[in-house]
Amino acid sequence: MSSSSAAPAAKPPMRDALVAAAFRLFLDRGYEQTTVDDIVALAGVGRRSFFRYFPSKEDVVFPDHERCLADMTAFLAAGDEEHEPVRRVCDAARMVLGMYAENPAFSVQRYRLTRKVPGLRAYELSVVWRYERALAEYLRGRFAGRPDGTLRADVIAAAVVAAHNNALRSWLRSDGTGDAGAAVDHALGCVQRAFGHAADASAEAVPGGPVPAGERTAHPDDVVVLVSRRDSPVWRVVQEWESALGRP
Repeated sequence: MSSSSAAPAAKPPMRDALVAAAFRLFLDRGYEQTTVDDIVALAGVGRRSFFRYFPSKEDVVFPDHERCLADMTAFLAAGDEEHEPVRRVCDAARMVLGMYAENPAFSVQRYRLTRKVPGLRAYELSVVWRYERALAEYLRGRFAGRPDGTLRADVIAAAVVAAHNNALRSWLRSDGTGDAGAAVDHALGCVQRAFGHAADASAEAVPGGPVPAGERTAHPDDVVVLVSRRDSPVWRVVQEWESALGRP
């Protein structure tokens, strides 16, 4: 049987209602001037309900980071030896972009608010550090026993976070226009080229960096072509040949 009257719209979940009420007040009154009591009054719930979802007023500004961090940690834990570690942490970082891209308008609004409130900027830095720590802990496990494994893990984790955030913030500054995914892929691609398999292999052979030219091992299929003047003395040709092979 059809009904002539439309069903009433479902109320948003309490957590979403609290976030919406908070940001409405932040925009109207300012962040510092808004209290938790103001937020729960507008949302039509009690203080206990607020603190059931958010430990503090700062947490309501970043409502999805705990879930994203948990998802990222689970994603990294599910990796195995078949997954190239640098690519794995880059893929994990893309999960943060996915969280922001779910609601571009809200993400831009939060970015603008965070730029204005020093306390929120400090809170955001603590959140970023937790992401970086999760990436570094995964890489430390993958690089265990390698020369400078802990150092490489920390450096790569910091590079991944810096590259991701550079592209993300550029997108947010543009009011969420453009292809955020392409920008982040480009930024993380720089990290993969710098620290991925090829760079990793060369750095492992000699602790602390790439293998010096004189210590490289030639591949059996390598071919060296040397061009020299017809009137060059033999000793000069031999010297150039040894130089081309990387011999001292």
